[in-house]
This record gives sequence, structure tokens and C-alpha cells, in this order.
Amino acid sequence: MLLVPERTGQITVRIAPPEALPGEWRELAACASEPNAFLEDWFLRPALAHLRGARDVRIALAHDAEGRLVGLLPLTLHGRYGRMRARHVGNWAHYQCFIGTPLVAAGHERDFWEAMLAALDADRWARGFVTITGLVEDGRVHRGLVAAASALGRPAPVVHRYDRALLETTATADAYLEASLRGKKRKELRRLSNRLRESGQVCFRVWQGDDDLAAWCDAFLALEAAGWKGDRGAALGNQPETEAFFRATVAGAAAAGRLDFQRLDLDGRAIAMLVNFRTPPGSWSFKIAYDESFSRFSPGVLIELENLPRVLADPDIDWMDSCAIENHPMIDRLWMERRRIVQVSVPLSGTARRLVYALCRAGETASARLRSLLGRAVW
Repeated sequence: MLLVPERTGQITVRIAPPEALPGEWRELAACASEPNAFLEDWFLRPALAHLRGARDVRIALAHDAEGRLVGLLPLTLHGRYGRMRARHVGNWAHYQCFIGTPLVAAGHERDFWEAMLAALDADRWARGFVTITGLVEDGRVHRGLVAAASALGRPAPVVHRYDRALLETTATADAYLEASLRGKKRKELRRLSNRLRESGQVCFRVWQGDDDLAAWCDAFLALEAAGWKGDRGAALGNQPETEAFFRATVAGAAAAGRLDFQRLDLDGRAIAMLVNFRTPPGSWSFKIAYDESFSRFSPGVLIELENLPRVLADPDIDWMDSCAIENHPMIDRLWMERRRIVQVSVPLSGTARRLVYALCRAGETASARLRSLLGRAVW
């Protein structure tokens, strides 16, 4: 059951170009109702600089009565809604962004959404309706959106949801692995680790402030480019803009004290690397890469086994989001918890806008019913 958050005072939202962003917004990130590494200044600025392309991106900036920044969300216009042509507003969630939750100061969740919907109602730039992707279902920000829409007499249905792996437990690493992996699998992983050590000197390292960060980025990009992502043109190093984004983001995270960069070396050469972002009380497993020529040793799994006890022992971290696809073949076997991610659609004011929303929702509902009927027929 969705609980309505308390209201803590009126706020206002303006829809502004990216150039209107403040110098930084770390105070907002520190008091956010739900942490989101992908909207902190050190991540969003490189994304806007390198991943926006020609897309028209605006920023919803919320301020309280004293002028303090209490909410931030990038927005854009989408030309399609599923398979339907329908121009509408949505949050800007590029392909390197793994959660869409706005940064909202705790206690302002409902007020933020009410003010944002009102701002979009009045803005001629906003078309159709609003769809917000990448919300944590039943989180405080999601609950605030539902409460705000209800107060305005508008629906806010979940139109899509999926689950992905999450690490959230009070168990020790040994107890957790004993519960998540069968004894036979744990024995096999110990055997692979021992075999790897027989091949040379194995060393697990975590980036420290005096390490050469550029060299660590070089090693990660080379690992990723040499694997299947490189073959498919999906590696960060395949395009100059994605490489520049990665280097700037990692450097920014390091400067902000958010970077947790790990590597597993064999004879001084990286065979697996992991890039995590720490945003207490949560963290994010942003990127992983491994040397596929060593796949017989499962280096990706081995570095995750090094990562797990570090996360569980960190007093500032309660959970880690895998940022993985649903049913990921590796991390879903290691991590037992799941985080449900949803997409929510809300109409804007105006007859034409309401009509577009109604038609899209009707088409969406009809499509879902048809898939259900076809599935039953096949079964």
C-alpha cells in the first residue's frame, strides 16, 4: 500500500536549459530522499557534454521558499510512446544512466512533483503527457508522485516494471554466499581461484588517491574493447564521446569521494575491473570488464566475490544496485535481493494533452491484453 509522504512546505519549479544549472548541487545530493549517482553534478555534467547529441534537454529545478535547491530532474521530449507516435515529456535517461529517480530533498517528495506538474502544465514546450522511467517502486519519490497526481485529480499508473539484482543484507559475506550459491558452485569457484593463482601472481587492488587514475581508465577501456562489447561496437572506447564521458565521470567521482574502482591483476596485468559509485547509504555497480581470454577462470565472478565482502563491511553502505539487466546470467546468481524498477505516466492539463494521454493508455492496455491472450493461446 502506498503511503502519502508528509508535506513540508511550498516549493516552486522552473523548467530551464542546462546552462541554468548551478555550479554544483552536492548539498542536495547529500540530503536526497533517494540517492542517485547518475544525477549528481560529477556525472550529469559529463553526460550533458558528451551524450546529449542533438536532443533538446531541459532541467526541472525546484527551490524552496528560502531559495534553496531541493529538487533536480533532466527532462526531454520523446517522439514515441512504445510503438505509438506520440510526442510527450519524459525524464532524460540516456543509455549510461541506470536509474531515473530525481534528486529531491527528503520531505519534499510530494511538493516537488506537484510543482513540477504545474510547471509543465504552464510550459508550452511540454507536449502530451509525462512519463517517468527508472523509479524505484514504492520508494519515497514514487509515493510522492502518486500522492501529487492524486491531489491534482490525475492517474499515475505503473505502465512498465522489471526487477534487477540488488545486494542488501546484514549477513556476513560467508553466510550470504552459503545461502546464494550451492556448495558445489562455491567449491568450483574456489578451484578456479586456486587455478588462477597457479598461473601467476594474483593481486586484488582498489584505486587509491595517489594511483594514476588515467592509467586505470586506460586499462578498463582496453579490457572492455577487447571483449564482446568491443566486437559489437558497444564498448565505451568505441566512440570518442563515450570514452570522454567515462574518463570525465570517473575523474569527477574520484574528486567527489564517490569512486570505488577495483581491479584483479595477474602478473601486474588487469584481467577484471569493476567501477562502483558510492552514494551513501547506497552504491552502484556501474561497469564491469574482464579479459575474455581468461574466461575459463571466470574473472568477472572472482572480482565480484572480492567486491561483496567490501560492500557488506562498509558501515556507510546499506545496499548496492547492480545496474544490470533483468535476469542477468551472472549477478543474479550471486545476489539474492531484487529491486523493482517502474515507469509511471501522468497526464498534463489541457484537452489536447489529455486526449493524447487517453489514446496512448488505451493503445497500451489493448496491446497488453492482446499479448496476454496470445500467450494463453500458445500455452
